[in-house]
Amino acid sequence: MPNSVAKNFPMIAAIDLGSNSFHMVLAKTEQQEIRILERIGEKVQLAAGITEDLKLQEDAIKRGLDCLRRFAQLIHGLPDGAVRIVGTSSLRVAHNRENFISRAEAILGHPVEVVSGHEEARLIYLGVSHTLANTPGKRLVVDIGGGSTECIIGQFFESQLRGSVQMGCVAYTRRFFNEGKITQSHYKKAYTAARLELMELEHALTRLGWQDCVGSSGTIRSIGHALAAAEITNGEVTPQGIAWLKAKVLKFKHVDDIDIAGVKPERSAILPAGLAILEAIFDALAIQSMSLSEGALREGVLYDLLGRYSQEDVRERSIKGLMERSHVDVDQALRVEQQALNLLAQVKTDWQLEDEWLEEMLSWAARVHEVGLDIAHYHYHKHGAYLVEHSDLAGFSRQDQQMMALLVRGHRRNIPIERFKELGEDGEQLLKLCVLLRLAILLRHIRGPVELPTPKVKVKGRNISVSFPNKWLKEHSLTAADFKKEAEWLQRIDFILTAQ
Repeated sequence: MPNSVAKNFPMIAAIDLGSNSFHMVLAKTEQQEIRILERIGEKVQLAAGITEDLKLQEDAIKRGLDCLRRFAQLIHGLPDGAVRIVGTSSLRVAHNRENFISRAEAILGHPVEVVSGHEEARLIYLGVSHTLANTPGKRLVVDIGGGSTECIIGQFFESQLRGSVQMGCVAYTRRFFNEGKITQSHYKKAYTAARLELMELEHALTRLGWQDCVGSSGTIRSIGHALAAAEITNGEVTPQGIAWLKAKVLKFKHVDDIDIAGVKPERSAILPAGLAILEAIFDALAIQSMSLSEGALREGVLYDLLGRYSQEDVRERSIKGLMERSHVDVDQALRVEQQALNLLAQVKTDWQLEDEWLEEMLSWAARVHEVGLDIAHYHYHKHGAYLVEHSDLAGFSRQDQQMMALLVRGHRRNIPIERFKELGEDGEQLLKLCVLLRLAILLRHIRGPVELPTPKVKVKGRNISVSFPNKWLKEHSLTAADFKKEAEWLQRIDFILTAQ
């Protein structure tokens, strides 16, 4: 299940399940500021354990879980909402990710989210921006991970263009330096593949432009440290520095032989691939200098978590943006939302729907349930579900969007019960939310600020009783017909609805 709304916790933590390394940051919050207490990271290389049919091998899963057992000791006792755990490229592509995620959640005691490439890019930019001084003008942030590379342009704390491409130092090491041999030919192939991946993104980036360029995460920092150790630069990365380091790397015959001051031994094996990707980025974007940042994804996750209770929740902005783009009837959406939350308040104890994330999910789904009307009325619930699941919604994980999309998909006509069942316990809770959303929409069938009595709702198992005061339902034949038809739809999924 997703994280609950974050409260004013004195301590929060972020865990980044990267394709190369797992990292955790533990921090104390004081007056809307973060003070880092602990940083730990371990090389896990999930990306190296992905088979050709996109499945995580058991040995890679075991490496990850062993690491998380050590992390778990530091977050033991932290309440729900105080810890956010995000998975990136490798978990995005792995078909059997649920195998890893369920076992990881059992160890950590907190939910694991898999974020999209665009969401990862947003969080990286947020982490970098909070660890650098504010400067005027736009900033380009580049982050080379184990499985993907993110390029973001933004200003101050707001990202304006976010791009994620499927190339990373671990994935490219497997692809182009699989046996560990270093040759000019292998390096050139890695460089060319990276240039091809960047072709679409580079035009958008150069059109927007930037005044300052920053690199984050281990690969770029390793390159910067190598250049500083050799006194080629003061730590920044330049085209001349890349050319020097490239010549030095190509003198080695095997990755095991790499011994370069400033590069940690555990980084040596992935250095040739990471350097080829970075050279391609420099050439594609005509970068002349790149400074380094200590902040990255995990710091961005921390600040995003802090923002959910001390500043603006970016998820609310994403929902509002989707509604505006889809020309949603905002007044109607808010009426349905209020009706749905009223119904939830009456039944949440009996139906065990008291977790805060469930109220959030129902609220969001109610506001966006009609986004599909912007495409066509016919099957608009299906169009809407597609838009919710596949739109770039900042602040939401893939699981969040899939669950919200399922509520939108099921808000009218036939309910896709098998898709709810696939989600296990969360699916049963979502199914009940879906029923409440459907009832709220029925009650607001007459659009506009129509005065409605507040019906009393009682539930027992899958039996739902809706009572209106003073024989109101008998006097309003359209609503009575709606409830009769709805009872037939719900009976198909073993819910019994009675209204009077």
